[in-house]
This record gives sequence, C-alpha cells and structure tokens, in this order.
Amino acid sequence: MTRPGKVVIVGGSSAGLATAEALRRQGYEGGLTLLDAERHLPYDRPPLSKQVLTGAWEPSRTQLRSQEHLASLEAEFIRAEPAVMCDATERAVTTATGRVVRGDALVIATGLRSRILPDQEELAGVHVMRTLDDALALRRDLAVGRRLVVVGEGVLGAEIAASARGMGVEVTLAGFGSVLMGSQVGGRVGGFLTRLHTERGVDLRLGVAVEVLAGSGGRVCGVRLASGEVLRADTAVVAIGARPATEWLEGSGLALGDGVECDAYCRAAPGVYAVGDAASWHHEGLDRRLRLENRTNATEQAQAVAANLLGAERPYTPTPYFWTDQYDAKLQVHGLPTPAAKTHIAEGDPAQGRFVAVYRENGEVTGVLGWNMPKQARLLRQRHLVAPRNGQPATTVRSAP
Repeated sequence: MTRPGKVVIVGGSSAGLATAEALRRQGYEGGLTLLDAERHLPYDRPPLSKQVLTGAWEPSRTQLRSQEHLASLEAEFIRAEPAVMCDATERAVTTATGRVVRGDALVIATGLRSRILPDQEELAGVHVMRTLDDALALRRDLAVGRRLVVVGEGVLGAEIAASARGMGVEVTLAGFGSVLMGSQVGGRVGGFLTRLHTERGVDLRLGVAVEVLAGSGGRVCGVRLASGEVLRADTAVVAIGARPATEWLEGSGLALGDGVECDAYCRAAPGVYAVGDAASWHHEGLDRRLRLENRTNATEQAQAVAANLLGAERPYTPTPYFWTDQYDAKLQVHGLPTPAAKTHIAEGDPAQGRFVAVYRENGEVTGVLGWNMPKQARLLRQRHLVAPRNGQPATTVRSAP
C-alpha cells in the first residue's frame, strides 16, 4: 500500500488525536488535517461526569495535550466546524460552512451523540452528559437546584448520581433495569452497586420506564414514570445511552449500521477508516462485530488504524476493557461479561468492598471484574482472557451466544 500524501481525520477528541499522534510516531511525514465540531482543544471525557461535574477539576485540567505538543504534530486543526457531508469515493468532507476538505485517506472519529427523550430540548434544566460544555452546564444547575433526577441506570447515570451525592444534592435515579449497570456487569455485581448507591442516599426507582418529562414555565419540574409516580426535580439528566454520530455520512457510500461498518482492519472502504466510539468492526478473535464505547479502546484502536494506514494490514483484536469510579468503588472490567454469564467471586469479599469476579458462559471465561482490586483483576485477566499479540486472534474470550 502506498502511503497517503494527506490524511484527513474527522473528529478531534481522544480517538482522532491519538490517530494523528500514532501516525507521526510511526514515521508518517505527510499532510494531516483534524476537523472537529468542538470549539475546545482536545480534552478527556471520563472526568466530565466525575471531577469536572463536582468542581474538583477546572476545565483546563481535562486538556489532553499542551499547545506546544499539538503544534509539534504539524497538523492543520479546524475547530468548531462540524462535518455535514462525505463522499467516500473521493475522500472528501464538506463542513457546515461549505468548506470541502479532501485527503488521500480519511479517518472517521466523530464519536457519539446522546440519546434524548421526547420534548427534552424544549425544557430548561434538562441535561445530557457528553461534552465539556454539558458538564459545566449541569454543574451550574446543581449549584442552585438541590433535587436531581437521573434517567438511566447504566454507567453514565450511575456515575452522575454518585458525583451529585458527593456534592450534597438530593438524587433520585430511575431506570428500566432491575439493578444498576446490569447490562454491563450482570445482576450479581449490579446488585452490589445498587446497594452501594442506596447506602449513599440515592433514591432508586428501578424496573420502571420513564414516561415523560414534566415542565412548568418552560423548565423541568419532574419526571413521570410509567407507574404514574412523578419524581420532583429542579434538574434532570437523561443518560439513556448514545448513538454513533454518523448521520452526516448518509449517502456517503459507506455501510452504516451500529456505527461505521468496518472490516477486521478498521477499514470501511478503500482509503477510509473508522476509529473509536463510532467504529463497528469485525473482531477476528471473537468472530463477531464489535463497537466499544470507552477511552481505552479509542486509544488502542487509533494505534491499529495508524499502522494499517501505513500498510501494516494487521487485524485489530483487543481484549475489551472499561473502568468506572463511583464513591470509593473503583471497577475495572475486562472482556465481555453479560447478564447471562455465571458470576463467581474468585478473590476477596464483596462485604469488605474488595473482590474480583469471574464471568463464565458455556464453560468459558468471558469476563473479569475487579472491585478495588486492580492488580488481582489484571492477573486473572492474563490467566483467563488471552490478549491478542502480533495480530493473532484471542483464544479464550468468546462472544455471547
């Protein structure tokens, strides 16, 4: 494969920036353009629902790289200019201002867009948590409104609830699942998280759907559940998941399903790759299509995309991993645990707030979770979840049936 003379990266957050850095690190000397809808310099998203929301960090601390480092990449940065159209054959991107940016290769790193409830945008005091501006807006509202309702029992909803409780806010969390983070960590560990939040004062309404947001004078005043109960709120956060930000790619010629559909090399079309939250690729080790929404994958996938852009032709076969901090609980999740897996406490004791859980399906280990035991979790991961090396597929982790 001939090295591209110019690479255009659409999306300047962690995945896009990491791709640019990996290209330079691997000796690429051609032109680089990073096009991003954000007005801010590249920043880290995991602290938004924790340190930034609580005020422990000021926004500047989330910046991924210094101005000097960004300048050293010798790249063109185009900010506050979202992409609205793409021609994959020509590898041309049109922005909201009408600018057309072309490259010999194109990398799509546009991430996610938060899902919202009907009429959500018509009410003040209703928030999502995706960007730095989102976190700062919610922080301002929580400083004056003491009753928060969080809609969504997944990772993000649980993190926001924990952060708000640490700020002294009254928090009610409503979600359709029976336990917190059940779809990510299963019922047993989800039950431990549910108990932890209850002990810290979160009022939980689980196993019930949210019907509608209630408003008064143009501002949210409550959340009505399908049961008929209305949860009073000064502020609400909707954390019901996200979808890949790929609407601008309609008509581009690329296959769009749950994200930009790529092959095992993260290639969506000749000269077009996808990376990070928006990329859906075929994992050869698991023999299934995956799309991972976490910071670790964004960085690791960027290395693979950069290498393949430069001719490596290596399949991307990671062992999935994510982490979350809630109160004094730090969870590290390796592999793909599912609610259907049988959960065994391999080390430690949940009653002591330190343990490692191993997930098994059909006799095979599919996941390892550490709760305040990161070292032990890593050791069990190395024993049970064989990390791919040199492009070889994983041999232990298997997809759920």
